[in-house]
Amino acid sequence: MTVNCGALTESLLTSELFGHRRGAFTGAVKDTIGRFQAADCGTLVLDEIGEIPINLQKTLLRVIEEKEFEKVGDSQSTKVDVRIISTTNRNLQEEVSKGNFREDLFYRLSIVPITIPSLRERPSDIPSLADYFLKKFQKGKMAIRIEPK
Repeated sequence: MTVNCGALTESLLTSELFGHRRGAFTGAVKDTIGRFQAADCGTLVLDEIGEIPINLQKTLLRVIEEKEFEKVGDSQSTKVDVRIISTTNRNLQEEVSKGNFREDLFYRLSIVPITIPSLRERPSDIPSLADYFLKKFQKGKMAIRIEPK
């Protein structure tokens, strides 16, 4: 399961991650499971984790530590076993020092950090990527080409 954390407001992201009970807010016409529950015994990718508002970071930290959460509008806890992979284009250590990202959440998420340099720092990857996408989007038998220069 993947959630684009930067594309949703705090309240929508909360509902998306944890689900909600019918009547919890205007428009909540049925019970809904969130991404954590849907990813139980699997993996949840939190894309653009650096965009999560500081208030929601505390809730996320609690879910990671306690392995349980409450749906919006519910008082019962739901237990989950979820592997979390997070991505960001921000330097989270800088965000921690600026007070924009919780230090305790940063250390929980950065157990195995993988840094991928930008494509401009690894231009030798461009031909392989171009070839991959050309093959992926090719229609019919007519080959699409990009000249080397």
